Amino acid sequence: MLKLIDKNQVRIRRHKRVRKIVNGTPECPRLNVYRSNAQIYAQVIDDVAGKTLCASSSLELKLEKGGNVEAAKKVGEDIAKKCLAAKIESVRFDRGGYVYHGRVQALADAAREAGLKF
Repeated sequence: MLKLIDKNQVRIRRHKRVRKIVNGTPECPRLNVYRSNAQIYAQVIDDVAGKTLCASSSLELKLEKGGNVEAAKKVGEDIAKKCLAAKIESVRFDRGGYVYHGRVQALADAAREAGLKF
């Protein structure tokens, strides 16, 4: 009998596989991305200490439409500004198991343009 696996379960398996490699340190924390249908979230995490150093989301920015590419660009710019203010210049990008295109790519590109190094 075939076992049906939905898209989110596949994403979670992919994310676990990537997380074996991508770890955040105090010198180079991890930039994690989570996207839902309506919003997009980003947070910079120090995995050694188990702390979130800074975070941003389309909800926090009070964007009218938080689930599109424009919102992702604004969240990417905001997270980069917060990181630079906290003296974090380089991060490791964790796409959360999502395919690197669309909103995830827009967030990453905006963060790079704002001065964050991956």
